[in-house]
Order: sequence, then C-alpha cells, then structure tokens
Amino acid sequence: MTISMYSTSIPVFKQLLNALSDVLAKAEAHATEKKIDPNALLQARLFPDMFPLVRQVQIAADFAKSVPARLAGAEVPSYEDNEQTFADLHARIKKTLAFIDGLPAEKIDGSEALEIVLRPGTPKEKKLNGQTYLLGYGLPQFFFHVTTAYDILRHNGVEIGKRDFMGAY
Repeated sequence: MTISMYSTSIPVFKQLLNALSDVLAKAEAHATEKKIDPNALLQARLFPDMFPLVRQVQIAADFAKSVPARLAGAEVPSYEDNEQTFADLHARIKKTLAFIDGLPAEKIDGSEALEIVLRPGTPKEKKLNGQTYLLGYGLPQFFFHVTTAYDILRHNGVEIGKRDFMGAY
C-alpha cells in the first residue's frame, strides 16, 4: 500500500501551523488582558535547558518548510530567526504557509524512495529514504516543537485546550 507523501505532509503542516497561529493570538490576548509583558511569554521555557517559545515556533516553521521542500527537490528558504514579537511569529508562520502552499503535489508525491541526507559531510551524517524522513523524522520533530510551544503557553496560564492544539481539520 502506498501513501501520498503530499497528503501526509502538507495538510498536516498547514493544520498545525494555523492552529499554532491561533494559539499565539490567544496568548497575546491573554498577556494584554492580564497585563503581562508579552516578552514574558515569548521567552518562557518549560525548563531552563529548553528553548523558549519564540525558538520553538521558529523551529516548528523550519520543519514545516524544510521537510516538504526537500521531498519536492526544492531549495529550502532561509529565515533569519530574528522574531521578537507575536506579530513577528505570525509573519513567520504566514510566510511558511505561503511557501508550502506553492509546492506542487506532483513534486512531493513519489518521493518515498528519494535519498535525504541529514547533516551532510559531518560525523552525524545520516541518509534516509523520503518516507522514513517524513514519517520517522520530519513530522515527529515538527510535532515536538508545536507541542512544546503549546505546553509553554498552557503552563503559563493561557486558556487553551486540545481543540486549540488540533485546529481545524
């Protein structure tokens, strides 16, 4: 049985990026309502050795753009990682959504056996086929960072639940 690499990736990335954007809007409203400095949420972490919210969102967007780009044989766009506000994070998500919307299904479908090389030329180099890259590496990484962003906000009192995490599907 074959899967559609496009259907297994792009709709999932879009669903959770849109949900993440909505969660960030709720966080911003929460900060305004409770008179909390937005930076307190943007720089919040679950534990000192973990990345803050801003970085979690950046990395989630990075996986959402890089995984399908590699599967499509397209160049992965480079972002500066200079976001400092909720508006900046919304713009990054919007830019990521626009990029993945432009990747044609026919370029991603059929990439199951495509060789993807992670960390090329380094001692940590790893070669995966496209399906393993998507299902065993890319999507789990993306889910981890979206979930961690959600958890940081929930831990800091933003009233969000599973429906917010899942978004519209």
